Amino acid sequence: MLNKRLSYLQIALNGTLSEVKGVIGLLPASDRILIEAGTSFIKTYGIEGISFIDRLWSYKLGKKGYIVADLKCMDRGFTEVMAAKDSGAQAATCLGLAPIQTVNLFIEKCKELNIDSMIDMMNVEFPFGILEKLKQIPNIVVLHRGVEQLEVGNKEIPFLQIHKILETYDVLISVAGGETFKEVGGAIFNDANIAVVWKAFSENPSQTAKLAKTFLREIR
Repeated sequence: MLNKRLSYLQIALNGTLSEVKGVIGLLPASDRILIEAGTSFIKTYGIEGISFIDRLWSYKLGKKGYIVADLKCMDRGFTEVMAAKDSGAQAATCLGLAPIQTVNLFIEKCKELNIDSMIDMMNVEFPFGILEKLKQIPNIVVLHRGVEQLEVGNKEIPFLQIHKILETYDVLISVAGGETFKEVGGAIFNDANIAVVWKAFSENPSQTAKLAKTFLREIR
């Protein structure tokens, strides 16, 4: 679904319905912007919340937009993928820390339903080791610094992992955990396909359009 020759900005939304609507209203319409229904947003609003985001972003684009359901699945991957698909999502996430059987079923079901499988490697020291155990490779590997890790200023974004994975597997790489344009640019410069941001859009919505427009202008 995504073009490996392009770079994408993924914006994670975790506010109220009205806040989400306001942020989407500020964004430039572009296929290179992916909208994420964040985990806490999904816990609050369920699959109806994902559908709400899908309708807003698709209306903004004038066609179907790319929505990521950040399920962070740890169990019941089969069922959660079906829920994401029914809500209008084009991708869903499963944690790399989940049992390998769960991850395998998650990827298999994503493939069957024609949505992208994203395996989130948050707190996985060696993502490559997880990939080696899988029956088939996901569409996207997410290298992720958690919110609390980011707030205390630790845990480097694992750029070296990007090259190790890409040397062996035909996947897209998403890097989550940067917030400034410098961090976003650094992820793309180090061969990530997707840079994920959340804090700037949650805490300072007035800067939303500026950062997104700069990304679209400066990064291809």
